[in-house]
Amino acid sequence: MALGIEDIDIQKVPQHVAIIMDGNGRWAKQRGERRLVGHQHGVDALRLTVEACIKVNVKYLTVYAFSMENWARPKDEVDGLMDLMVDAITAEIANLQEQDVRLSVIGDISKLPEKTRNTLQESIDNTSSNKGLCFVLALNYGARWEMLQATKQIAQGVKDGKWSVDDINDELFSSCLNTNGIPDPELLIRTSGESRLSNFLLWQSAYTEFYFIDKFWPDFKKEDLYLAIYNYQNRERRFGKTSEQI
Repeated sequence: MALGIEDIDIQKVPQHVAIIMDGNGRWAKQRGERRLVGHQHGVDALRLTVEACIKVNVKYLTVYAFSMENWARPKDEVDGLMDLMVDAITAEIANLQEQDVRLSVIGDISKLPEKTRNTLQESIDNTSSNKGLCFVLALNYGARWEMLQATKQIAQGVKDGKWSVDDINDELFSSCLNTNGIPDPELLIRTSGESRLSNFLLWQSAYTEFYFIDKFWPDFKKEDLYLAIYNYQNRERRFGKTSEQI
């Protein structure tokens, strides 16, 4: 089913779209290439996706770029990914500026190589005043780690007298997460045919609509994003209520 922007109700576009960009390595393997080649083509798919989000007025795009578990991959792949990240950010910064995109990051970036970390921080600083799409990279990110960090922060706050136990609620916990200030995603897309969250935005996805597509990430096109949004717009979101109450 091929869709274009004209098929999307711009008034009902999800404010925040999250994507698990899965399948780069398998895409490359099918073609007899090194896994890193798949990641390189994945950058092209990401560029198209950012452009498509801007066209339909998505406000936040969060992509799972590197999980804490990804360090367990072969060293040459991890090293290649870190170098690719530097090259991609450097190459794309002019486009991000031109499109008024603000770059942000969630995850423990202190564990990234210094060159990667510095390039990332420089790009974040350079785009901090932009007013368009907020493009969030989840780097060295894990939702369980994020929730543990929030729990420790709250526990320390209670110990220090900043909060009482009765102050602990959804709002306080959310404010201690990496995504503080970012609305929860309404739509989460995962490519490659896998149907799991893989430790991504577990707290934030409590009422998120999931969309799984049987296509590797390098093959993901603008039309695939439009189809996912179209599918989202044709779902009934009840948040625990009945259809009659909505």
